[in-house]
Amino acid sequence: MTLADRRTRCPWGNSPDMHDYHDTEWGTPLHDDRALFEFLCLEGAQAGLSWRTVLLKRDHYRRAFHQFDIAKVAAMKDRELEKLLLDPGIIRNRLKVYAARDNAVAALEAIAEFGSLDRYLWSFVDGKPIRNRWTGQGDVPASTPLSDRMSKELKKRGFRFVGTTICYAFMQATGMVNDHVVSCFRHKQV
Repeated sequence: MTLADRRTRCPWGNSPDMHDYHDTEWGTPLHDDRALFEFLCLEGAQAGLSWRTVLLKRDHYRRAFHQFDIAKVAAMKDRELEKLLLDPGIIRNRLKVYAARDNAVAALEAIAEFGSLDRYLWSFVDGKPIRNRWTGQGDVPASTPLSDRMSKELKKRGFRFVGTTICYAFMQATGMVNDHVVSCFRHKQV
């Protein structure tokens, strides 16, 4: 699939509102604790919805959750979270909103143990991206045994909204796995 610039992209990356995200972020190895935490929260918020829905609300999420500063989110009080439930700029699901704080607390504990959230999360792929070679979008799985393991471990540590499908989407978004189809121009770049 191509857009005006004639480059071939993953089929899902061709819509105008997904174009920039596909071309500049998705699948690029990410090693920043704050950004990894942001993706973990946003992937959880997406559960049952489309990524497009969350992506369009991302800037508002950033403002609502202190730019995803892990310590600040961990310190959020119930009254702040309750106020967010009235905010149409985010997905107003009580469990998902409160999960952001729970995930921040769990992330701080992982950082204390491993030195960084980056080191902990990337340990699931031994610190380097898994490079898949899918020929079509239908070949890309929704989960894998590795995302099953990540989900199980994250849940043990107190993370919430981290099912296996969410974990796999997180791994794709943050470049832990390269799931750009081989015909996509980004496949070789990442």
